[in-house]
Amino acid sequence: MTDIRALTVFCGSRNGADPAYRAAAEAFGELLAREGITLVYGGGRVGLMGVIADRVLAGGGQVVGVIPDFLMELEVGHGAVTELVRVPNMHTRKSEMFTRSDGFVVLPGGLGTLEEAFEIITWKQLQLHAKPVVVLDTNGYWQPFVRLCEATIAGGFAHERARDLFTAVATVDEILPALRSQPKPDRIVLESHL
Repeated sequence: MTDIRALTVFCGSRNGADPAYRAAAEAFGELLAREGITLVYGGGRVGLMGVIADRVLAGGGQVVGVIPDFLMELEVGHGAVTELVRVPNMHTRKSEMFTRSDGFVVLPGGLGTLEEAFEIITWKQLQLHAKPVVVLDTNGYWQPFVRLCEATIAGGFAHERARDLFTAVATVDEILPALRSQPKPDRIVLESHL
């Protein structure tokens, strides 16, 4: 895939304990703005979500936030994004983010970020999409996630080609090349256990 116009980013609604997480979100936001890639994200103004959106906007980029009504009522929505899409629930939010993007990038985050990452990777395993997924493993944050995915392969619950469903990278500079070079999902990751 070479034509990336919009990327969905999953990341924390907190900044996390390591200042490197915020620095990576800032650098990635600046990269998106510089490359003219639209950010599609959860619509929040808090945590790494707010950091990345602010950097894209500061660089003159486009930001689409997709936020459920109940989070808007808690006043966590980002009021300055290019487009803020209000949806009724979390399921609709993920569907809307999916349809608006050409790929997915996972930055450090909490339980919601884990859930989003696993779902989009599972959709890829199920052949529901062939969009690239990259995990930004800032300071090794996602190593337990990578090991868990490896454990599913070692335990016989996933085909070894499931490793190709996402790419983990250590730096922001590696994200776009990884997105553009990720192989399409092999049908065997779905069909090997049917």
